[in-house]
Amino acid sequence: MPYGYQSIFKGLYIATELIIAVLAIMGNFLVCLAVNRNKKLRTVTNYFLVSLAVADILVGLVAIPCAVLTDLGQPHHDLPLCLVLLSILMVLTQSSILSLLAVAAERYVAILLPFQYQRVMSPRNAWLALLVTWGLGVIFGSVPFMDLKRQPGDFNYCIFTCVVDMSYIVYFNFFCCLLVPLVAMFVIYGHIFLTVRSQLRRIAVGRRTAEHTPATGSRSSVTGTEDTGGSSAGGSAGTGADMGAGKGTGHRSKQIRSRCKAEGRVFNRDGEESSFGSLIETDKTVVFQKPGFRMVSAASTSSAPVDPRPAESNQARSNARTRHELRKAISLFMVLFLFTMCWMPIHLINCILLFCPRCEVPMTLTLAAILLSHTNSALNPILYAYRMRSFRHTLIGMWKGMWSFRPKRQ
Repeated sequence: MPYGYQSIFKGLYIATELIIAVLAIMGNFLVCLAVNRNKKLRTVTNYFLVSLAVADILVGLVAIPCAVLTDLGQPHHDLPLCLVLLSILMVLTQSSILSLLAVAAERYVAILLPFQYQRVMSPRNAWLALLVTWGLGVIFGSVPFMDLKRQPGDFNYCIFTCVVDMSYIVYFNFFCCLLVPLVAMFVIYGHIFLTVRSQLRRIAVGRRTAEHTPATGSRSSVTGTEDTGGSSAGGSAGTGADMGAGKGTGHRSKQIRSRCKAEGRVFNRDGEESSFGSLIETDKTVVFQKPGFRMVSAASTSSAPVDPRPAESNQARSNARTRHELRKAISLFMVLFLFTMCWMPIHLINCILLFCPRCEVPMTLTLAAILLSHTNSALNPILYAYRMRSFRHTLIGMWKGMWSFRPKRQ
């Protein structure tokens, strides 16, 4: 008789499987609906997450009912149908792991190769990658069909460990199709985190350097009034210097200033060429492009506000973008880590059954490992809503919109 009848936890196991199936279907359907409703969520990354959500929906719709049937020993005396039921979950597992690998590759290009992102991760290439992931998933999960002669011909019940060759499960399905992609993804995310941490450190060092630059540069660099002859920032000092210099000096200063603008160079008050920035003249202002420094011509009024320093604003934007990408990478890494933790126990049990035939694994432990692997499909939507702000806001908006359409009482 099948082991399902020998377990006292059979009823509890089947009920738990059905609950997991309902949660997986509802949660992942909301993820797909959120991407469909919100155009901002239609990104290459989310396309791969939708592919993962579709696989999780199929786990709830098809794979879990098949697992319950095989736990009951169904179907009897029908090897091809039994293999179909057992292969469905393997196909969906391979599609999920390849979708996670595609997400990791997309994050690598987005963070470390941003200038090549539009060319490499175009929507056309994303759809092609999705087709490849599902095609390979179907091929890898259908391997048991390729050697039907080696399958047992006189079996009474459709039991996974009795029908499917354990060497295929361990060597091909686990070592090649699961461990290799997992190691590759952990290496990719590790490289991303180390690179982003190094970049954040460089940004912090650059910010500290920029904070000290204005203090030292103000002693040796000319102010806006000294170059232009009149400004509220230093009007009296600049005017006194120009009056003492005389007309000849003023004429020579104008010639130097004209030559500077013609050649695109900047000079300090000693007549030496400055190594920082460049002059940009508009209709009303002459701006000295240097971190923390701005020159205003005489045409500007004394009450004109000083614009934010462009270098610092660019640095802040770069820092914010880097932190946003880092947070997104951490969220996706958590999806990968959760997948690994949920699927590793059942594969370790399969390794024990292959390499140690005399070792007895308690059936309750095997059923618990199977439940944990299926639970992963129900946990992913919760992780999206908890870690990804865009998904969370969209789901909350959908929930509020659903209640807002209720008919009002008259």
